[in-house]
Amino acid sequence: MRNKVYIPGQINNIRVGMSQIVLSDTETVRPDGSKINKSNSPVTVYDTAGPYSGSPGIHAAGKGIDRIREEWYERRKDITRLEPPSGEPRGKDAFPVQPPVFRAREGKQITQMYYAKKRVVTPEMEYVAIRENQQVEAMGLKSYITPDFVRREIAAGRAIVPSNINHPEVEPMIIGRRFLVKVNTNINPYSRNAEETVGEMIRSCRWGTDTLIDLSSRDDCFHVREWLIRNCPVPVGTSPLYQALARAGGRPEELSWALFRDTLIEQARQGVDFMAIHAAMRKEHLLLTNSRLVNLVSRSGIILSEWMNTHGEENFLYTHFDEICEILKACDISLFLSSGLRPDAIYDANDPACIAELTEMRHLIEMAWKQHVQTIAEGPGHIPLHKIEANTKEHLYICKGVPFFTMGTTITDIAGVYGYIASAIGGAQAAWHGASLIGNGSMIPVGGREDLRAGIIAHKIAAHAADLAKGHPGAQVRDNALSKARREGRLNDIRRLTVDFSGGRHGVSAAEGQLTGQPFI
Repeated sequence: MRNKVYIPGQINNIRVGMSQIVLSDTETVRPDGSKINKSNSPVTVYDTAGPYSGSPGIHAAGKGIDRIREEWYERRKDITRLEPPSGEPRGKDAFPVQPPVFRAREGKQITQMYYAKKRVVTPEMEYVAIRENQQVEAMGLKSYITPDFVRREIAAGRAIVPSNINHPEVEPMIIGRRFLVKVNTNINPYSRNAEETVGEMIRSCRWGTDTLIDLSSRDDCFHVREWLIRNCPVPVGTSPLYQALARAGGRPEELSWALFRDTLIEQARQGVDFMAIHAAMRKEHLLLTNSRLVNLVSRSGIILSEWMNTHGEENFLYTHFDEICEILKACDISLFLSSGLRPDAIYDANDPACIAELTEMRHLIEMAWKQHVQTIAEGPGHIPLHKIEANTKEHLYICKGVPFFTMGTTITDIAGVYGYIASAIGGAQAAWHGASLIGNGSMIPVGGREDLRAGIIAHKIAAHAADLAKGHPGAQVRDNALSKARREGRLNDIRRLTVDFSGGRHGVSAAEGQLTGQPFI
């Protein structure tokens, strides 16, 4: 069985939730035939499911989950609470409770990177330090991950904690090469209603996703995203260009900086924790793709290339990059510098267009750091196995050691509907050599819910394999416990210790997606 346990902080008033796998006793038979039982220590594991861990049940989605971080900063003097526009219609589809909206006071800095550089250990930093260690020190193992170590990594730009102050429901987590490898899941929730969206989010968190990226591309997605964020314990990211395009009538040539800026501000106030910004894709880079076997795969890259070709102007995300950083830092939103030129064919791996965009990222990272914006950079798409190590190391060098994420390090073009397997194989290699966040690159699982689960589990295995290879503190504890259970024939313990226990047929009932409390759209 699994128990939910909460570990208190020593610096700040926090409680860090984890799952504890309770194991059965080892039974030994003496020479005289009598039996003696020896207890096995429980195994504490990282838990991404927040309040959804433990026994599945009914969730009142209309109330949202606990806003655990709000009390951490409600008395701070560097943030201000914004009043909602007077007379703003909420509508029947809106989340029943209008949450407060915060932002930095004029002239104040509130990002985790700013605090880290000021040698302040925030509650978020202590939270992730406790969470990363998974109680290994209670087992007599040593760990280098202390709250101050977390602070130093954030200050150096080698790690980020995506945690918009307007998403107080999020349980702080960290992305960086000295920490556990994390897994992202892409969802496109606005082809369904809010109830289905929240249900898919809950399942994804139970299966082990560390972050969610919302790839919605409709203008009417605001209210459904509100339901999602208010009920989500993991960081939520977006690609704001998609919603901006919808507001431009789906026509790239009608996009503008003003339209994009308004979308950015709306999502910032809503609580989006990280945003994919394709600012490193320059007009001069487009010619470099002419010799490719397959041109552009990134939807944002295609949109921006059409806009630049139509207007004959530089990418407006590049020319307004400082303003983008100002909006992000006001709510402590992490910047995901995304690749619009990543290759979609093994033949095009590490081509001049990809390297040119990567080099531009270095300049933008330096600009973001001047405003203390937490930053992470995206790596390649399709790349053969033998080029992953060199590519990862080159990426970390050029991008000054910022966390490296790759949404689908696909190692072959022939995987088809099994692309998540090719992605997980490549992701394990990339993570071993320095990538911090991996995930399936496809937007929508071909086989629905079951493929979504399979993709998450495949990448959880890849992430854990990389943690073992890197020697992360306590990474092998669970493997050793499972091997011991196999030797002793403890079948229930074997089942409990497998990666799929919390999300496969053993751990999820039909009740897990049931939601109640308020009407849904």
